[in-house]
Amino acid sequence: MLDRLNHRGTLTIETERLILRRYKSDDAFDMFHNWASDSEVTRFLSWAPHDHIEITKEIIEIWMNQYQYDHVYNWGIQLKHEGTLIGGISVVALNETHFSCEIGYCIGKEYWGNGITTEAFSAIIPFLFDKVGMNRISANHDTQNIASGRVMQKTGLQYEGTARQARKRGSQFYDIAIYAITKDQRRNR
Repeated sequence: MLDRLNHRGTLTIETERLILRRYKSDDAFDMFHNWASDSEVTRFLSWAPHDHIEITKEIIEIWMNQYQYDHVYNWGIQLKHEGTLIGGISVVALNETHFSCEIGYCIGKEYWGNGITTEAFSAIIPFLFDKVGMNRISANHDTQNIASGRVMQKTGLQYEGTARQARKRGSQFYDIAIYAITKDQRRNR
């Protein structure tokens, strides 16, 4: 067993339909128009839709600067054959002591229901377990966002419970459903 995580940083991962890769400056247009400015896409997220592309550009710049650290895992989801950036998936919380992380993701509405988020999430699980050395990967969603829960289930995460009023969006508190998978659970699937 490792005594510490073997950080690799945000390496490119390819699947049948996708390229998971680092964000670049010229991704701002796709990010803004495909998901970041869409209030329906961000309805269940912890951040508000971007009012103008300058916000998107600033966020991408911050993310690009974070890539200098090998413990940052933040992928843009690109359609392999079109080259279009359609969403993102990242480690949003990392616990070095307990070898665990939490995943967050977002994808443009036009691409919902095609298994793309499941494909992206399924691709980073072996990377995080086998290359980085994670022992536990978790994710959570607003309990009203049932589709996000289905993604978690399809990737092998198991429902662990509901945390009541655990998050706040605007002036409203909301419940989150918590899912996780351990290295042992994955091995025994």
